[in-house]
Amino acid sequence: MPFFLWKGINIPELKINEAIKSKELRVIAPDGVQVGVLELKKALIIANELELDLVEVSPESKPPVARLMDYGKYKYELAQKAKESRKNQVKISVKEIQLKPKIDTNDFKIKLQKSRKFLETGDKVKFTMRFRGREAEHPEFGQKVLDNYKEELSDIAELESTSKPDGRSITMVLAPIGGRKWNIKLTKECQKESELVEQANICEDVLTDHIINWQRDLELGHV
Repeated sequence: MPFFLWKGINIPELKINEAIKSKELRVIAPDGVQVGVLELKKALIIANELELDLVEVSPESKPPVARLMDYGKYKYELAQKAKESRKNQVKISVKEIQLKPKIDTNDFKIKLQKSRKFLETGDKVKFTMRFRGREAEHPEFGQKVLDNYKEELSDIAELESTSKPDGRSITMVLAPIGGRKWNIKLTKECQKESELVEQANICEDVLTDHIINWQRDLELGHV
């Protein structure tokens, strides 16, 4: 399904007016009342007289279902639903804290407060301990600092992963306790697919509102 950009949000594209290819359509009035099966030309005349758009909302039906509506208003409704859906999404990111084996008390506290703030807002925290020169000969000193952070934050965070010393650094990732496990390393393709699925679901909700009366009549055998 093609999409168009509407106020920064991708919205599923529907065929409207002259872009519709079907010769016959089951036409639904703006109030949900069935007009009946009409030739495309006649349906377009009615739409023009009402100063509305003829929108093909169910192209797979036989015949396809079209609704007389204000298409601009329809796109606005979709954009609002998409915006509301994004507000309700939990966005989790990974914040990085860079450390050195030799860290003074004040610096430790400052980075501890920053880490706690990240975790309290639902983000994960990646601690990166970097070694310079001979510091790499004693990675246990750096590990001790990481363990101190883990202990200080144990009331709100749990250990998600650690790395073994590679001579230059050690990493440790803490995640909020009970937080949802997110795959941070989604490919761009997967992210795009996820967005398309969300947009399709939003579109489906709005279209359901538009053709619910037609579906009810169909189930009752009035069509």
